[in-house]
Amino acid sequence: MENENANENSLGNTGNFIHTYINEDLKGELNRVHTRFPPEPNGYLHIGHAKSICLNFGLAKLYGGKCNLRFDDTNPAKEDTEFVNSIKDDIKWLGFDWEDRLFFASSYFEKMYEYAVLLIKKGKAFVCDMTAEEMKDARGTLNAPGKESPYRNRSVEENLDLFERMKNGEFKDGEKTLRAKIDMSSANINMRDPVIYRIAHAYHHATKDKWCIYPMYDFAHPVEDAIEEITHSICTMEFEDHRPLYDWVINEIDFPVKPRQIEFAKLNLSNTIMGKRFLRALVEEGKVDGWNDPRLITLSGIRRRGYTPESIRKFCDMIGVSKANSIVDTAQLEYCIREDLKDKTPVIMSVLDPIKLIITNYPENETEMLEIENHPENESLGKRQVPFTRELYIERSDFMEEPPKKFFRLSVGKEVRLKGAYFVTCTDFVKDENGVVTELHCTYDPETKSGLNFMGRKVKGTIHWVSVPNAVKTKAMLYENLTVEDENDEKGYRFNPNSLTIAENCMCEPAVKGAKPMDRFQFIRNGYFCVDSKNSTDENLVFNRIVSLKSSFKPNLK
Repeated sequence: MENENANENSLGNTGNFIHTYINEDLKGELNRVHTRFPPEPNGYLHIGHAKSICLNFGLAKLYGGKCNLRFDDTNPAKEDTEFVNSIKDDIKWLGFDWEDRLFFASSYFEKMYEYAVLLIKKGKAFVCDMTAEEMKDARGTLNAPGKESPYRNRSVEENLDLFERMKNGEFKDGEKTLRAKIDMSSANINMRDPVIYRIAHAYHHATKDKWCIYPMYDFAHPVEDAIEEITHSICTMEFEDHRPLYDWVINEIDFPVKPRQIEFAKLNLSNTIMGKRFLRALVEEGKVDGWNDPRLITLSGIRRRGYTPESIRKFCDMIGVSKANSIVDTAQLEYCIREDLKDKTPVIMSVLDPIKLIITNYPENETEMLEIENHPENESLGKRQVPFTRELYIERSDFMEEPPKKFFRLSVGKEVRLKGAYFVTCTDFVKDENGVVTELHCTYDPETKSGLNFMGRKVKGTIHWVSVPNAVKTKAMLYENLTVEDENDEKGYRFNPNSLTIAENCMCEPAVKGAKPMDRFQFIRNGYFCVDSKNSTDENLVFNRIVSLKSSFKPNLK
């Protein structure tokens, strides 16, 4: 089953630098490991999140600990229960289980408010009337300190009153914020009196209209970790400069459990854009078929395309964990799915761009059943009966009128082997009024049936085929990169209008009859394909090409 539990070789078990930190901690008073995966429910997860999921759940599994699933739902304007449900589905699909540890930041809003009040009472937070633009101007630079807010020295009593009135909805969005009172001359700009609460009159997917003030992520994140008694808060590198603020919140509120934040480099794939803004724009502009479009690198997209959870976990293992940002070649991801599918996927014949081939000396109205193996290297997949008839479909690219040297397929006078069947020789072809070849005429040698001894006779080319009267007409969705480089675009890339090509007249052998959504096949020479889970019906099958058969990635096997 695809959603079986992740195996021992998940990303937590790769001997990375995070193990060094954890092992050091376990030599002291710490006797447990408790991690968390904290997505924001403002979009669908993508392949980058898979690395974090494998890492957090993998570490917990490796050390006999626990991993929580926690939704950081502190920004109601962009969050939705649709995203919550999709994230849970993705994690289960990858093979991980949070058991009874499902949490939401919104469940802690009362506590967070109380902790904010505590900071005010300690003189560590104040209500500020500066606009966002004014705060930005007063923040300073890396070489110059910031300027203190004129509201920084309000009394505790005034701050408590204003903060409560903020909670009660007496002020407009942006009119006031609650800021931590730290150090406007700090070398770390994140410590220059950061905003920890803002006003947002927005409907929240969980708390509805109960709140109109919401904590900022830099305040909510450490509070959530501490409440849940997380031991190691694993974050991506962009949070490294935020770690002093994380520790400041933990220490000022004086939580008994003080999580350790550890940062790692996020996943960047070549020729791929994973930013949620970009993905959301594609969805909202209708350029793709929703968040699970197979062209997207969202987990639901690659799942629909036909990727397996085993291949994603293998990929995360291969790329490992480090602190150095780098770009991983997409070919490495494709290599992992090929490796996972190559030995367990039945091989069938399917013609993407068909042209008719007529064997002129084969009996009319005769159907011969040929036995062909389901996999050339895996006998356990058995064999099948394939109908062979006078009229066949072959790939248009398997014929050329004027072939170059070393073209070992069909042209007039050339002989090839039909996969699992006979040798045929092309004798003639027919064109339509536009000069397009529509039909090939061939003769066959009945003494060359597959499996017989041909007395040393050989041909250099073998092509696949599908019986015309028995063909199952389907659609095949063929994908390219979703973006292409464009130096004239301010982003440096643009949407690729050719990212999807549809083979409208894909002809498959009868073996695909009865195929269900997510069933996978290897189409000889054309790649690995999966029955689309959204647009396929029993009568009209649609296949997504998962990946081609050729790979440019060479694994390091040392």
